[in-house]
Amino acid sequence: MLTARIAVLVSGGGTNLQALIDCQARGGLKSGGLSLVIADKAGVGAIGRAESAGIPCQVIPRRGPDFEGKVLSALEAHRIDMVVLAGFLGILSGGFVRSFPGPIINIHPALIPSFCGKGFYGLRVHQAALDYGVKVTGATVHYVNEIPDGGKIILQKAVDVLPGDTPEMLQRRVMEQAEWVLLPQAAEMVAAQIVREKENTL
Repeated sequence: MLTARIAVLVSGGGTNLQALIDCQARGGLKSGGLSLVIADKAGVGAIGRAESAGIPCQVIPRRGPDFEGKVLSALEAHRIDMVVLAGFLGILSGGFVRSFPGPIINIHPALIPSFCGKGFYGLRVHQAALDYGVKVTGATVHYVNEIPDGGKIILQKAVDVLPGDTPEMLQRRVMEQAEWVLLPQAAEMVAAQIVREKENTL
């Protein structure tokens, strides 16, 4: 059976990566397989998660020379069909997006177009939501293009902001109720589309 080979780019603890690993383990990632994890710094928790799941993992420092070129080479070497940015804190250049032939998707911890774009990442997103006083936030999975958080939306899920929330409390709720649910769903949707396109060319 044809499947899409998926690479996951990570920068930290890897909780969204774990959601993808868990989805694959229970058979929910039918159209794709996690084939490579790339961490942009050594020692992050996501590396251990990848190793425990038996997924090949490479560390390519984002601040090192030719980061994007090395990532593209790794993707090509592993015959990757799609890329998932799961807690990846870098912004990929337009040149990278144009050079990789498959889709790239990203999970963002807000309801785009709110609290997104350059500078909005991690706890900053949730602090901004609290500062603005919104009653509902959430998460968005979208395609990546040359504009930060500017690609077409694939899935969104709303999460309530509760009285007394801190950025850390809100971050945890958004992860549990939205990010860890949406990202595996979106990965399967995009992988299924890749498989359909492959089958049409056979």
